[in-house]
Amino acid sequence: MSVSRRGFLKLTFKGASAIGITDLLRSCSPDGVLPETQLRFAIASDGHYGQPETDYEFYHDEMITWINNEQKSRGLDFTFINGDLFHDDPAFLDDAKQKWDNLTMPYYVSHGNHDIVDEARWQQTWNTPWNFSFEKDDAAFLVLNTSDQNGNHICPDLEWTEEQLHRYKDMKHLFVFMHITPFSWTTFGWPCPELVELFDDQQNLKAIFHGHDHYEDNVKVYNDKYYFFDSHIGADWGTDYHGYRIVEIAHSGDIITYQMNSSTQQQVNNNSI
Repeated sequence: MSVSRRGFLKLTFKGASAIGITDLLRSCSPDGVLPETQLRFAIASDGHYGQPETDYEFYHDEMITWINNEQKSRGLDFTFINGDLFHDDPAFLDDAKQKWDNLTMPYYVSHGNHDIVDEARWQQTWNTPWNFSFEKDDAAFLVLNTSDQNGNHICPDLEWTEEQLHRYKDMKHLFVFMHITPFSWTTFGWPCPELVELFDDQQNLKAIFHGHDHYEDNVKVYNDKYYFFDSHIGADWGTDYHGYRIVEIAHSGDIITYQMNSSTQQQVNNNSI
């Protein structure tokens, strides 16, 4: 299926009220959390460690405390930090790594446009390249790079992505993490229609998760594929709260995801997939 320019621009927007609300009400407990969760993970992005005139140390300590509390109270299999871990100056890279090492569960990271460092230094620090994949139970996860070492926006490696999509086509669940959305539907999106076409054809692809657009904290939908955002950890712009996203997969196969306002510990939105 090809994506025409007109079709690419006609994007479908759906919120919690339009996405599987019947299934959500049926499968969730009264507080909107799935019972008998098989896999549970957190996503946060855009810490911008080292950004001038921001309280980046406090923002990170605060977020790490909140996520560790999630681990203590309800459990997390892992946390994913979806890009812009530091702010432009690679001198902050090691400090950002030391900060995130305070998480009490395994964690993974993606490369963002403000993570201005070459791939060799990135891999030396985080033990993963810019593009990689991993598995948990019956779920597979692809991590796609959306920036070069100078911070320029780029489309992910299509050949590698297609190979991985084929590799995991028989997994029950497939998720993608990529810092920048492949659409122009947000202020700072970067259109990648050929990538979107690959996503459209992948039957087991349940969700794509983004950072980058700090004002975005919900979901957008195109061709029945769900593209989620998670606000921001730090920086000097974005939503009026610092937040993170939770994803829960039940043994039944039901999936919900909800955005958390970290300071109030209340759900901002809640969607079923």
